[in-house]
Amino acid sequence: MTTTSNPTANVRPFRPGDLSCLLPLNNAAVPAVNELSAEELLDLIGQSLVCLVAEIDEEPVGFLLSISDGADYASANYRWLSKNVSNFSYTDRICVDETRRGLRIGEKLYKALFDHLKDTGRSFVCEVNSRPPNPGSLRFHQRLGFEEIGTADHGEKAVVFLRKDPLGVAE
Repeated sequence: MTTTSNPTANVRPFRPGDLSCLLPLNNAAVPAVNELSAEELLDLIGQSLVCLVAEIDEEPVGFLLSISDGADYASANYRWLSKNVSNFSYTDRICVDETRRGLRIGEKLYKALFDHLKDTGRSFVCEVNSRPPNPGSLRFHQRLGFEEIGTADHGEKAVVFLRKDPLGVAE
């Protein structure tokens, strides 16, 4: 019998049975993301462009939730992006189980998002907290090719907005 010290994560679309696993992942990631109730998370998933789930041994260990432009989403960050960028995929949240960090699950989730939206002309946007600071997330997104396009100060929180150009579109 062979054992694997670094299990491989598979990425797939959200399924309704995932909610009970994704909610604790989301709420464990506060303050990088805002805390949600099950109903709020389900509402976000319902209006998402795509919600991708990373699983190891059929157990969800991370997720990425993306919302397109034109959504009815009452987020100050989303409103800023809607005013400044068009035809986008907004990563509202990416959460990975703390015990599974270092397995490149976040990269796999983003790769699946990029593959899913290749040739659509959509740019990829997100924000990362600068207050409270989240330097690990900023480095992660920059490593994936995201570049700063603006900032916003919301009082208790401040963010930096990031964008990655569309993939697969002929120049």
